[in-house]
Amino acid sequence: MLFTIAWRNIWRSRMRSMVVMLAIVIGIWSLAFMISFSLGMVRGYVDSAIENSLGHLQVHHPDFSADAEAQYFLDSADERLAVVRQDERVRTVAARTLINGMLTTARTPRGVQIRGVDPAEEAALTRLDQKLTEGNYFETQGHHQLLLGDKLAEKLKIRLRAKVVLTFQDAEGNITAAAFRVVGFFDTGNTPFDEGTVFVSRREINVLFGDPQAAHELAILLHRPEEMGAVQRKLQQSLPDSRVENYRELSPDVELYESQMQTSATIFISIIMLALLFGIVNTMLMAVLERYHELGMLMAIGMSKGRIFAMIVLETVLLAGAASLPGLLLGWATVAWLGKRGIDLSAFADSMEQFGLTQVIYPALDASMYIQMAVAVVVTALLGAVYPAWKAVRLQPLSAIAR
Repeated sequence: MLFTIAWRNIWRSRMRSMVVMLAIVIGIWSLAFMISFSLGMVRGYVDSAIENSLGHLQVHHPDFSADAEAQYFLDSADERLAVVRQDERVRTVAARTLINGMLTTARTPRGVQIRGVDPAEEAALTRLDQKLTEGNYFETQGHHQLLLGDKLAEKLKIRLRAKVVLTFQDAEGNITAAAFRVVGFFDTGNTPFDEGTVFVSRREINVLFGDPQAAHELAILLHRPEEMGAVQRKLQQSLPDSRVENYRELSPDVELYESQMQTSATIFISIIMLALLFGIVNTMLMAVLERYHELGMLMAIGMSKGRIFAMIVLETVLLAGAASLPGLLLGWATVAWLGKRGIDLSAFADSMEQFGLTQVIYPALDASMYIQMAVAVVVTALLGAVYPAWKAVRLQPLSAIAR
């Protein structure tokens, strides 16, 4: 009976109820969009970092992560590669020789990180061959070839086929240098990375480095990222003299982005629900004030204050609940549609690349987030009903009837 009365009371003022319901629908829809957009941006950043540089896991010398010195390298890298490849959960793995050095042209020197890679392994791991903007990906003919970020090439005014000199320390700490020919320019969409990294053949740089089997890093990509912890523990046992780290441990900024996503969602939910709270309180308070006489009559014929209170609260919850379902469905449909098409922000490409963000954002929202939004609406409705219901139960029946 109380449910029926509460539901009918909602529609006694259709226009007012529809306005509040529309506000709730728009609030939930905008909330779903904002959270999904933020989550899509974070995931795009993380995926870009994993694809371009980090992988899911990396293997280093125990002291390399602290100092990144060239002397802390993995010996017998091919044997370690074989150990990693034995795990069926590993999709691909690439060995890299990482040396901080100087790139010198006829115009000016520039500090860079020299990445010695196996062309086929690196292409499988990072798709570097698909990110060339000009030139070729390590030509089959020729030696001492180098790939350069197109933005770095533009700054240093380096043309394709030009010769540059790389200077660095070898395994024994001696300064060595060699000339390389630029065969291609690449663009990963991450300006700091592109301006500070050059790629050369690992086989050739290792000869200059002084150890043909050396590698400073084994970058690993998994079939299923959720198995990262288990694979990390197994590899650490298989390679006890190395240090195995996941991408969150390697890049604190990536870990910070992921860990703060729930905090950001909570802030968004709190702001939207606070705005809806005032609308709900205002609507229900108006409904109570308009029904002073009716409420007084109900109390005069024996309806308890508890039931009056419950009726007002139930009206509020039903009003919010009736609006939350279409709001959630609209939000889900919008996120699903944009998640497939993406939001193209190429107009802001230069600014986004400065922070390593992708130009196309694919909004995404976990099912748990929809549940959180639904719970937030119910809690907001309950809070919004307290004051109007309290106002109703304080009525004096005789005064309310005579009013």
